Amino acid sequence: MRNWLRSIIVAGLVWCAPPALAANGVAVDWADLPDPSAQVFEDPYRDLSPEQFDDVLFVVRLRGRMEQGNGSEEERQKWQELLAETEDALAAEDIDIDWLLDQREVVTERRRKAATDGNPQHNGQTVTLAGFAIPAPSDPDGRPVAYLVPERGMCSHMPPPPPNQMIRVRLNDDWAPSYYHEPVRLTGRLTIDPSVQSMMVVDGLMPMSATFQLETDSVETLETEADRLEWKRRAADRIRAAGDRKTGGARASE
Repeated sequence: MRNWLRSIIVAGLVWCAPPALAANGVAVDWADLPDPSAQVFEDPYRDLSPEQFDDVLFVVRLRGRMEQGNGSEEERQKWQELLAETEDALAAEDIDIDWLLDQREVVTERRRKAATDGNPQHNGQTVTLAGFAIPAPSDPDGRPVAYLVPERGMCSHMPPPPPNQMIRVRLNDDWAPSYYHEPVRLTGRLTIDPSVQSMMVVDGLMPMSATFQLETDSVETLETEADRLEWKRRAADRIRAAGDRKTGGARASE
């Protein structure tokens, strides 16, 4: 009687387990991938208006000219007047230009960490994530590889995303992306394993810098054949239009 009751309880636990966790891993979004602790930091440059930021750059350029001894005496006198005028304008707005410039390396490092550090919560976790796959050269062991990015066009017609928004994917032998930015949903083991690989994409050689690597267990394509043909047609139209702009509409043979 006791063994029979135990079997019923175990069966109930199996049937009641969340299917997403049991079959697909933990569903994550791209916003979950950056390390949360690296995202909140003091950045005095972020508080500057566009005009103030231009003034700061102007001060840097003028100081550089003065320190290098460039220009005639008349030019240097003019630069000195412009420098004093710009520094006074910034000071009137409570901007300490010397302190601000001293913060450049600190802020650069904070921004680097915000863009590259991965969320340790998902390190080693089996996850499910949707994105756009970019074909890549296979690994030395012959394993097919792709890169997953959050938006279609990234690394080709758009700049690459930050490293913690790019995933290097080691695929199974049963599937590989057949074209750039094929929409897919991947399931597999995600690890923080930074890598950089230069490869040819639509617009030329591109450094693919990824914070994560994913060992895939399963792949679900998210686009119909009609959608795929439409995307290819639009991509071909964009490439043809770009060629027309460069040649003024003339054919290469002309």
